[in-house]
Amino acid sequence: MTYQAPIDDIVFALETVAGLKEVGTNGLYPGLDQETIVAVIQEAGNFGAEVLAPLNAIGDRVGSKLLEGNVTTPPGFSEAYKSFVSGGWSTLPCSEAYGGQGLPEIASTPVGEIWNAANVSFGLCPLLTQGAIHAIEVGGSEALKAKYLPKMVAGQWTGTMNLTEPHAGSDLGPLSTRAVRQDDGTYRITGTKIFITWGEHGMAENIIHLVLARLPDAPAGTRGISLFLVPKFLVNDDGSLGVRNDVICAGVEHKLGIMASPTCVMKFGENGGAIGYLVGEENRGLATMFVMMNAARLGVGAQGVGVAERATQHAVAYAKERRQGKSFAAPRNAAAMSPIIEHADVRRMLLTMKALTQAARMICYATAKELDVAHRSSNENERDAARNKAALLTPLAKAFSTDIANEVASLGVQVHGGMGFVEETGAAQFLRDARILPIYEGTNGIQAIDLVTRKLTLDGGAPVTGMLGELGGIIASVRAAKRGDLGHTSERLAEGLSALQSATLWMAQTLPGNPEKALASATPYLRLMSLVTGGTYLAKGALTKDAASPYVGIARFFAENLLPEAGSLSQSVQHGADAVLVDAHGAVFA
Repeated sequence: MTYQAPIDDIVFALETVAGLKEVGTNGLYPGLDQETIVAVIQEAGNFGAEVLAPLNAIGDRVGSKLLEGNVTTPPGFSEAYKSFVSGGWSTLPCSEAYGGQGLPEIASTPVGEIWNAANVSFGLCPLLTQGAIHAIEVGGSEALKAKYLPKMVAGQWTGTMNLTEPHAGSDLGPLSTRAVRQDDGTYRITGTKIFITWGEHGMAENIIHLVLARLPDAPAGTRGISLFLVPKFLVNDDGSLGVRNDVICAGVEHKLGIMASPTCVMKFGENGGAIGYLVGEENRGLATMFVMMNAARLGVGAQGVGVAERATQHAVAYAKERRQGKSFAAPRNAAAMSPIIEHADVRRMLLTMKALTQAARMICYATAKELDVAHRSSNENERDAARNKAALLTPLAKAFSTDIANEVASLGVQVHGGMGFVEETGAAQFLRDARILPIYEGTNGIQAIDLVTRKLTLDGGAPVTGMLGELGGIIASVRAAKRGDLGHTSERLAEGLSALQSATLWMAQTLPGNPEKALASATPYLRLMSLVTGGTYLAKGALTKDAASPYVGIARFFAENLLPEAGSLSQSVQHGADAVLVDAHGAVFA
């Protein structure tokens, strides 16, 4: 089964939650209109289907390998990257000041989804590069920006994020990579970083590493971490490449998935110290790096949507071809077996896959729209409100989208039956590739903690109150429409919203006095908010379509089959934490 970008689904989601139809008139996007954005997405779909998707399986089989200090990528990847760069795709979301096209999030997020649906291992390379570009834009000196950003934007150089060490993962406080000041204003970097995505390869002329390190006189913990730019090759004043810096790839991890993406062990300063340049202020590097991470979290959410979409397409194609038994719709005297898609339980699985994927897409695109308003509106109050709403939605976009990627890919294996457990059908690759998504760029547990401890309390709770009001307004419109084709959608949405409101109130009351109890319920709370938000957005879109539209059926299925979980999640949030904390001393695991 070859991948085809779901242009209709993407456009429908953008129209529903991102105001695509108003692009030319809302003042946020001068010089852009709906037709241009759709054309960009269509061309990205062609590139994904024709260039990237055919490399997905061979990338998985061959993988990237470290040979004599050099990382070799699977056949076709270097050529695909050259086509990616020559097509201008690396410039799409980047600032025009450095050669980018400056397209908004509502264009770049769907395009990123397409890259990752077609080939998630490949898609990681531009995702990390764009994050590095953003961090340098925010924290770098004018000299660093001028020297490095044009070629990074052009795709000639790629970027990485170097945070994790063997003893410092989600908690970066124990980080031990060292940076020593030099008389010429540079720093010498020594230390080892692990899990560095695309840390070494030959597809680009240079690799720009952003590295967290600690100065000798730095305060302990995260307050003593600085950020440095460490190029693979030093760059001369005229922009040409100089000598190799003191940074090497010491190993490529053997992983469960994303085999074609080299996940590297990077060693800095094995021969005296790698030359690095300070990005931002000393001892404030983590704040700058989080700019990169926050931007990447929406990108990882789009990865989840992309992998889920690919798994769904694969499963639907198989279910249409595979014949087993006779469906109830088949004539009793028919000799031939029925395609398994005609069996009710298989349809249920496929609808679950489709509905979860589209709901996650809606959440990601809604987040992208708010980021655009936050960056582009001329009204300060609008910018502030959008910034807060984007902050509230980002944990949902990252965690829910990557969680459902695993659920959808697992269902895809199930639809294939025994053949799904066999690698040659390709279904298993999507599940293996999806498994990393809830882990990197901040585990989904950390996303839930961030939602509960930071995002719910933003501006005195105004963003979450506003979002609950927005959802309530949509649900009222669904109820008022009295559409029989939506079945019990309005009732299930109202019940879901009530469950979310109760859980939100409990969080607000519990967090100040008993934060550990609130954290014990953070993950089910994030799931609850995501289900209600995604289901409500689906219903909002369904109101714009007639009864024959597949989007009406998807919205109804989600509301009647998936949203009832909201009630049990709300109960878990409010009454399940004590069972977690009662074993705080680990008696169960003794």
